[in-house]
Amino acid sequence: MIPAQFQYAAPASIPDALALLKSNPEAKILSGGQSLIPLMKFRLAQPAMVVDINGIGGLDYIREEGGWLKIGALTRESQLEDSALVREKYPLLYDTTLSVADPIVRNRATLAGNLAHADPANDHPATMLAYRAQVVATGAAGNRTIAVDAFFTGLFSTALASDEILTEVQIPAPVARSGGAYLKMERKVGDFATAGVAVQLNLDASGKIEQIGIGMTNLGLQALRAKRSEDALRGEMPETKWIKRAAVFAQEDCEPNADLRGGVDYKRNLVRVLTMRALEKAIARAKG
Repeated sequence: MIPAQFQYAAPASIPDALALLKSNPEAKILSGGQSLIPLMKFRLAQPAMVVDINGIGGLDYIREEGGWLKIGALTRESQLEDSALVREKYPLLYDTTLSVADPIVRNRATLAGNLAHADPANDHPATMLAYRAQVVATGAAGNRTIAVDAFFTGLFSTALASDEILTEVQIPAPVARSGGAYLKMERKVGDFATAGVAVQLNLDASGKIEQIGIGMTNLGLQALRAKRSEDALRGEMPETKWIKRAAVFAQEDCEPNADLRGGVDYKRNLVRVLTMRALEKAIARAKG
């Protein structure tokens, strides 16, 4: 299909992009475009202006700094996939990146765009919840940091103002005895998840689970944190009885809808199984 008529702008700097957003409140940012362009073709999105930020330099980086992994707004999924740093120290992020669509899409898609789009079926939002990540929003008044728990506000909705750009994603650097994993069920390679579960945890010196985050994909109107499951495991030894209990809590607390991918009961049971498997994989990685 053909998109509705729109204006196109390609600013060369962040201040230029912000000026365009301020004067065009209904504008949309184009980074990877792997979600926006299909929506425009089907006329599910009809922005008056598209602000293409791909010409802005210095936004395609992956680096550790000040206890955080910092990822720029124009960093492609394929860059994350090829990064030795991500592969070796951030296995949850690496798992998730490999789950995003297919290599063709990953060559253009960006992590920042994935989060800003706030599709509850996207893979990264749940992973960012598990990591307790944060994002940097840049506006005319400067930068502000938003914790990921406060970033997603609803279906395709975030805490970003209409005149702000998500310029950086920040993930806490792993501590000793850390491990993470992302598992999802999909109908075919490249499909959205029927359900997905992300886990990030670390063990203390005695082997107990010290800190843990669990995020769930495509199981509500936005990515969900499995808070009861986290609380059930924190401070406990990573034993089967506690893992099973946490998985049941995740099954009970998710909010799936019936669709072509399955019914509510099927998805809830799938969450239980995926939670158990993701926890077991994360624990194994934490143990080295």
